[in-house]
Amino acid sequence: MTNKEKALEMHKQWNGKLSVEAKCPVASAEDLAIAYTPGVAEPCRAIAENPKEAYTYTIKSNTVAVVSDGSAVLGLGNIGALAAMPVMEGKAALFKDFGGVNAFPICLDTQDTEEIIETVVRIAPAFGGINLEDIAAPRCFEIEERLDQMLDIPVFHDDQHGTAIVVLAGIINALKVVNKQKEDCKVVVNGAGSAGIAIAKMLLAYGFHDLTLCDRQGILCSGDPSLNWMQEKMTQVTNLSHKTGTLADAMKGADIFVGVSAPGIINQDMVRSMAKDSILFTMANPDPEILPHLAKEAGAKVVGTGRSDFPNQVNNVLVFPGIFKGALEGHATHITSEMKLAAAHAIAGLVPQEELSDNNILPHAFDPQIADVVSAAVKEYID
Repeated sequence: MTNKEKALEMHKQWNGKLSVEAKCPVASAEDLAIAYTPGVAEPCRAIAENPKEAYTYTIKSNTVAVVSDGSAVLGLGNIGALAAMPVMEGKAALFKDFGGVNAFPICLDTQDTEEIIETVVRIAPAFGGINLEDIAAPRCFEIEERLDQMLDIPVFHDDQHGTAIVVLAGIINALKVVNKQKEDCKVVVNGAGSAGIAIAKMLLAYGFHDLTLCDRQGILCSGDPSLNWMQEKMTQVTNLSHKTGTLADAMKGADIFVGVSAPGIINQDMVRSMAKDSILFTMANPDPEILPHLAKEAGAKVVGTGRSDFPNQVNNVLVFPGIFKGALEGHATHITSEMKLAAAHAIAGLVPQEELSDNNILPHAFDPQIADVVSAAVKEYID
């Protein structure tokens, strides 16, 4: 049985990866009187008097909505809300197993920005946080920004920020391996969608100065009519020398390449054109922009991918359980840039200096410390 066949069979057996379990006993009349009427009226009154008591008396204190419109699911694209359910269920299972956070899939049968925003605002009282998932760019940017302004609970688009945080964590350690400083590095990010733009923003916030964004047409440059509003906005802070050309042109002399784009689009000559001891994060799935052994043959020093069968897996599961664990425990109203940077440093710090190498720049996804360490780092920045 192949992995695809096994996955289909197991999903059939599971009949959904989630279930609901009651914490309270309901085995007697007294149980009912406490958990439901008339006793339930007391926490209701407490919450009505002080809404913050919802964090004491309800599931809101440790529950996240995993919200998707099914428009950009994994490598499957726009498959719709119903077909996105298995992925969102899986995400909820990861929240629970890796961070101890309850999560529930909310798959919306609309891809209209206003309808998505309105729906999330209406359901928000039941949740302590909103994790946006697999919503296509550029719509995802507006949805996140506006929900963050409208709600008093954290809103986090994992495709953007989870990816960006773990990429930065890996780069922090990769720079130690190659003995380079961020201020001296030339960075190229290929793929100007949700993940690529968030990665670019995160790297700039960390202190990189020379960063170029590319997409399938090549280097992003201000004034290009094909750019969407967010890409045009990013040209104000990237490619400050106003270069034009292809991805190959952008990679010449670059110290760092980050790809969230398409398989096989980088060849060895492009890697050879980079600076000595280059760093490549080739994260197209399931097949990276270039295979690690080919990149290393061409002179790359550190290579990371999104795959678990290669060294240096760049995996969002290092991020989102701990981010939300900390945000929920600290009753955060927003997830700030400071929290994201703190999370990246915390993840990077889980690899001891003496264990750093070109094939070991990130902790393993199953390291039991991760969620607690990231959570603690996030809570340091909650007011």
